[in-house]
Amino acid sequence: MIDILRAKRVFAEYVKAYDAENDKIRVKIEHIERVSQVAKKLATKLELDEEDIKLAELIGLLHDIGRFEQIKRFNTFNDRKSVNHGKYGVHVLFNKQDGIIRKFIEDNQYDNIIRNAIFYHNKDKLDIPDNLTTRELLHIKIVRDSDKIDILNILTYEKKETAWEKADLSDDIITKEIYDEFMENGRIDYHKKNTSADSLVGHFAYIFDFNFPESIQFIKKQNYMEKIYNRFEFHNPETMQQYQNIYDKVVKYMKTVI
Repeated sequence: MIDILRAKRVFAEYVKAYDAENDKIRVKIEHIERVSQVAKKLATKLELDEEDIKLAELIGLLHDIGRFEQIKRFNTFNDRKSVNHGKYGVHVLFNKQDGIIRKFIEDNQYDNIIRNAIFYHNKDKLDIPDNLTTRELLHIKIVRDSDKIDILNILTYEKKETAWEKADLSDDIITKEIYDEFMENGRIDYHKKNTSADSLVGHFAYIFDFNFPESIQFIKKQNYMEKIYNRFEFHNPETMQQYQNIYDKVVKYMKTVI
């Protein structure tokens, strides 16, 4: 049995140990709560049964549980500069010494689904193994889409220095390898990112990584991509042209999604 109200109470108690006055902590709490609700809405749109809708909502609540210690210890959302927050979230919940998963849910029948959804929610799609169960893959896809949807919300409305860890990207450039790969196949190698502008390209690449048409329809309705595009200008003319080309590719693709 999945008791969402209990899980929400446990989450609220858990985050009391972290400084909510810290913008990064605040943003992450709000993000997690929204992702949980987006996952619930997406699972409902997919016409899943009540159990899987609650499970999707629970996974949304737990997907970034590793972020809080990451911020406390390293003061960054950048996994490359700290720890992989998906992997660390699995550790927080499931390690044998002091894992806290049973505080959120007593029933252990969903453990493999929850564990894999959290572990793979922030990995490259190509890193997700094909030997997982259909239900595990379904919930990985739901939380990945829900997470990306709200990240785009954050990039649209949150202060730049909180979302990007710098207030001004205008002097950044887009790494040639990042640009070329995006224009060729709509994805990037995240290990090759060198600048915040590269990270921005990675967020535009989300549109090609969504698993469900319903997710892209939501993005279109909120007009996130245009709003994000209009938040940034680059001093370097070549970078600005690249940025325009990237946005145009995204817009063209979204028009193909019903």
